[in-house]
Amino acid sequence: MTQAGLTHRAAAALRIATCRPLPEPDVDEELLLEALRVRGVSARMAAWHDSQEAWDEPVPTLVRSTWDYIHDVEAFAHWIRRAARAAPLWNPAAVMLGNLHKAYLLELAGRGVPVVPTELVERGANPGLARLCQARGWRDVVVKPAIGAGSFETHLLRGADAGAADSLLARLAAARDVLVQPYLPAVETHGERALVWIDGGFTHSVRKSPRFADGIEQVSAALPLTEAEQRLGAAALEPLQDQLLYGRVDVAPGPDGVLRVMELELVEPSLFLAQEPLALQRLADGIVRRLG
Repeated sequence: MTQAGLTHRAAAALRIATCRPLPEPDVDEELLLEALRVRGVSARMAAWHDSQEAWDEPVPTLVRSTWDYIHDVEAFAHWIRRAARAAPLWNPAAVMLGNLHKAYLLELAGRGVPVVPTELVERGANPGLARLCQARGWRDVVVKPAIGAGSFETHLLRGADAGAADSLLARLAAARDVLVQPYLPAVETHGERALVWIDGGFTHSVRKSPRFADGIEQVSAALPLTEAEQRLGAAALEPLQDQLLYGRVDVAPGPDGVLRVMELELVEPSLFLAQEPLALQRLADGIVRRLG
């Protein structure tokens, strides 16, 4: 639909799901609201956990900065299903529900997609981190929740003594499922690359600095994707591509030089729209098209 066509009808309505207060600023928020406004879309922010919000009304919802869901994932999953019953939800409910728990890394590996080697320690288990690392030949490791966002409880252990390592894993696993992964030194040089997917294809990537508990993330300007990144990103998203409005595949080289998936973000990833204006346009146009 043309811009003129949009201005001669009632504005399409859209809710953009967030959380309040935000744990950190969402630099994409105002950019997206303005891009939608000029396209005739009446969009407003709404906190997913706001008990006064009428989520049963038939208003489409775009999920963006719902970054506190990790503290009540059952309530968030219930909200996803509720919002999806009332009206279209982007990304779709099934996609998001399958992406909440990082066990999806094991599923990717099962499909033959190169991922960072991952041990899943289930809640209440206590295998001993030192023993686990010795068995896998790992020295420096990252320990983090299997359901997490930002850098929440993400820890880097560089050859830590066995007592401290075991104590950390025991503390985290007492409350939640935990992932243990070898630390990839390439994130300090090549950097972790976030590959941004919007409405049918990759738009750009950015280089992210390593980020651990309470750390601040540093992000580069937009970068073009290499052929290897394109192939790996497409392989990771392949079963879901026709369902996605947005997504992000975070990758880095392993010690062998093979590019590996570190995370697959399909719920509420930052899309780094400020770095690439064409990505913002593509997202806004994709939303308008879905609103009909």
